Amino acid sequence: MTYRRAVIPALAGGLLITLLLWWAGASAQALELRGTTGVFDVQSAAELRRWLLPWSYEPPTGLLSDGPAATGTGGTALSGGTQYADLYHTAMQIRFVAVFVFFVAGALLLVRRLPPVQRRTPATLLALWAWGPVAGTLAVTVSAPWLIASGGHGSYRVLPQLAVVVASSGPVVVFTALLTALLTVFMARVTAKGADPLPRRSVPPRAARLAASVGTAVVALSLVVLSYQSVAARIQTSFGGGGMLSEPGDLLREWLLLGGWSGPASTPLGHWLLYRAADVVMLAVVWWALRLLPGLLTRTTVPAMAVGAVCATVLGLFASQVLHMAMDDTARVWGFMYLFADLGDGVPAALTFGVTAGIAAFATLRLAEGRGASRSGS
Repeated sequence: MTYRRAVIPALAGGLLITLLLWWAGASAQALELRGTTGVFDVQSAAELRRWLLPWSYEPPTGLLSDGPAATGTGGTALSGGTQYADLYHTAMQIRFVAVFVFFVAGALLLVRRLPPVQRRTPATLLALWAWGPVAGTLAVTVSAPWLIASGGHGSYRVLPQLAVVVASSGPVVVFTALLTALLTVFMARVTAKGADPLPRRSVPPRAARLAASVGTAVVALSLVVLSYQSVAARIQTSFGGGGMLSEPGDLLREWLLLGGWSGPASTPLGHWLLYRAADVVMLAVVWWALRLLPGLLTRTTVPAMAVGAVCATVLGLFASQVLHMAMDDTARVWGFMYLFADLGDGVPAALTFGVTAGIAAFATLRLAEGRGASRSGS
């Protein structure tokens, strides 16, 4: 699909996800009104508010610092609270612009290289859905310096504060991304009418399986090795630093760990095996997606494979988290909203290892195809 045809659905999707997140953030203030507990119980209302606050344009009560007053333009006195409120509003403006830009950039690449034609529609829909939380994570990361500064303690434990912000995009992005993906795919199918046919590529099965295995091994490095309890603890404590770069452990865990697990010593073996089965399902989803990806793309390039692998990793996370929901009794104890509390966690690490897996899979695919071509030529 040409850029001219792909840009319309990408822009429509970017606009929709931005508006949905803005509306969700604006709804956070409504949860503070009287009568909210008549609709939600106290725990569910608090959890829903936690989902929405990262996208609220108005700062929550008690978040901003009440620093010393300053003199503004023309000698006007500005209170410390006003200055920090301006910083918060700047952070949110950057956040909404960033989520629009990042979603449009990814959607443009996906719609162009993975157009919803020739039986690609389910793959395009899933990829765009997975890309939404990635765009949200990148947006909260880009806006983090202004948000941290608005709290009045910008130089205190910067990296732990940054880790909290990076992990704050929340389940709301997952749900808004699903609606956005549906609209984007619909628009892409409309704009694709009348275009030249885009048949699926023929990829040697052995090369595709090998590339998928290498990419999945990269993801497994995070999920199995780095996420093991003792290794994760070492990541948390082994890296030092001074001043503003002190305590990087939390931030490293956000970008490096796709999960967390330990031996079955403290839990029943059957329960432990069920949770490990969810990890196996995640790796299976990643492998299957990477196995199909080269044949679905109209042209196999490094950016397309990298973004596709990121989406595959996020989809694997979703599958694992849904299985965890089915095994957990959180909803019965804390309320229905807590059932989805962890949905969308791990996206920063999925971005890190998804990009690496995509590049590794691309290199493996090229080597395998080149070796196969040389054998057939000889």
